[in-house]
Amino acid sequence: MATEILRTKWMAMTASIWIQCTGGGSYTFGIYSAALKSTQSYDQSTLDTVSVFKDIGGNVGVLSGLVYTAATFNRRRSDGKEGRGGPWVVILIGSIMCFTGYFLMWASVTGLIKKPPVPVMCLFMLIAAQSLTFLNTANVVSSLENFSDYGGTAVGIMKGFVGLSGAMLIQLYETICPGDPKTFILLLAIVPSLLSVLVMPLVRIYETSTVDEKKHLDGLSTLSLGIAAYLMIIIILKSTFGLPSWANTFTLAILLVLLTSPMLIAIRAHRDNIEKPVYSLLEATSLLLIEDKSLNVLQAMRKVDFWLLFLAMVCGMGSGISTINNMRQIGESLRYSSVEINTLLSLWSIWNFIGRFGAGYASDALLHRKGWPRPLLMATTLGIMTIGHLIIASGFKGNLYAGSVIVGICYGSQWSLMPTVTSELFGVKHMGTIYNTISIASPMGSYIFSVRLIGYIYDRTVVGEGNTCYGPHCFRLSYVIIAFVAFLGFLVSCVLVFRTKTLYRQIFEKRLHRRRQES
Repeated sequence: MATEILRTKWMAMTASIWIQCTGGGSYTFGIYSAALKSTQSYDQSTLDTVSVFKDIGGNVGVLSGLVYTAATFNRRRSDGKEGRGGPWVVILIGSIMCFTGYFLMWASVTGLIKKPPVPVMCLFMLIAAQSLTFLNTANVVSSLENFSDYGGTAVGIMKGFVGLSGAMLIQLYETICPGDPKTFILLLAIVPSLLSVLVMPLVRIYETSTVDEKKHLDGLSTLSLGIAAYLMIIIILKSTFGLPSWANTFTLAILLVLLTSPMLIAIRAHRDNIEKPVYSLLEATSLLLIEDKSLNVLQAMRKVDFWLLFLAMVCGMGSGISTINNMRQIGESLRYSSVEINTLLSLWSIWNFIGRFGAGYASDALLHRKGWPRPLLMATTLGIMTIGHLIIASGFKGNLYAGSVIVGICYGSQWSLMPTVTSELFGVKHMGTIYNTISIASPMGSYIFSVRLIGYIYDRTVVGEGNTCYGPHCFRLSYVIIAFVAFLGFLVSCVLVFRTKTLYRQIFEKRLHRRRQES
């Protein structure tokens, strides 16, 4: 019985959730950046350069997509009962990269090795951050294949947990080594890589549909919302009152208990499920548009839909990540206290999670019940993001609270909608590569809007001595322009809605036909 439970798609998803929960080391850069700066004698410009390689490594995952395709190609079993291997190879590479990159950074910071030149430190950071793309690709794509009927929900859960991982790792830091960022770097090297190696054999692809998939996915969704709510409460309590060491230990223990709960859902799902004939709605419907061929990345790049999706993500992801990159500077210019800014930064991961999970779940519901195209929700969130940027530009009292919530949720939604739309437009065979190619839109947008736009305008706005600007005018023009950029993304997504409405109508009709057969 125990062996059978381990060989199910539900246990595969549980293992993927655990890996995702520790994969966001790059989101915790603010914890150890000061130690990196002081021990390596960096100025702020040099530290920012190292940070850029963090962003590049964490978002440019084309290599991980190619490895995933190669590792899983033509490895399908005829019965599908034991599952198709391959994702473990990608996870293993990711865990090795995670350990190597962070361990070498730790060795540099502690003096175990000689101070490396800046380009070498950038390489360490690149390797460490790149590990996330390998772990993320293996978990997201395998989950989407395992739960193709509810791909939006599955991707939302995966993306949601990696969005929460930064907050979880900070809980680990505040319990095990508070005030010791050097040791935290070592934890980032050991914990994610060790956990990934231990559970990676469970992450497999199962080509069978099971009864009540939605019921058990809803159970996982409820659990993920509970964990997010718990983390939000803890963050607010720590920011407002502070917690003693014993309380940090207690809250971390509760978090670990909550993270074992997906296994209970996997056991219940195994008991309830009845194996049905092999059928993948996602494969069947996505191939309708592309004449029974699953496109590779070069073929996909010849399609107008690819570039529409890419441009929409430059506008959405780029403007969103520019906001989080400049949150502290915006808060300081508006005279927010340090406590207020830190709380806003901590809560960003919660809004990000709500967007990632909520958009995936809502897009599935709207598609299955009404046949609405998934890009319609993408357009809606980009339209709402436009309002969020305008609120930040306004500078009224409390604007950053409202603006960060709106932008954070809408930014997170793009990360769950984009992979699912990618799989439905171009098929799942090369999805890992195509999805990671489109993800390049995030660092590209970050550079254009953060460096070339916000940074440039801010520097020109500073008057007098010093390099700090105070007042709503410091970022007003930048965010009016960024609001226009988000609105452009909304318009591009609307075009994608009209171009894909036939495909999504076919998906909806296939779903109705299958439901009638089952009943």
